Amino acid sequence: MEPMSSLPVSLHTVVLLIASNVFMTFAWYGHLKNLADKPWYVAALVSWGIALFEYLLQVPGNRIGYAGGITLAQLKITQEVITLAVFVPFAMTFMNQPFKADFIWAGLCLVGAVYFIFRA
Repeated sequence: MEPMSSLPVSLHTVVLLIASNVFMTFAWYGHLKNLADKPWYVAALVSWGIALFEYLLQVPGNRIGYAGGITLAQLKITQEVITLAVFVPFAMTFMNQPFKADFIWAGLCLVGAVYFIFRA
């Protein structure tokens, strides 16, 4: 983590969680496109391999954030916002899913969650 050590804790945490979430999204959903013709256990093994990289980023990201004063609830809501921000482009570009207004509504709900969790 040395190259990012000069970043503020919140930015360091968010960068690691974004990278982690990209791996997570591919682990959870990428097999639906790339391994659809393979048995489920092959998809599970490949997904576990991808998830390893997710955990190598997510665990330090959460530890850095928590040690730096970000609360557990704030870490969770941050992760949920990142999840939606990563999932929507993934669904549309990689999985060829259409844009849905529900993505906006879900995002607005998360804005409310962010407000309540981060308010003083």
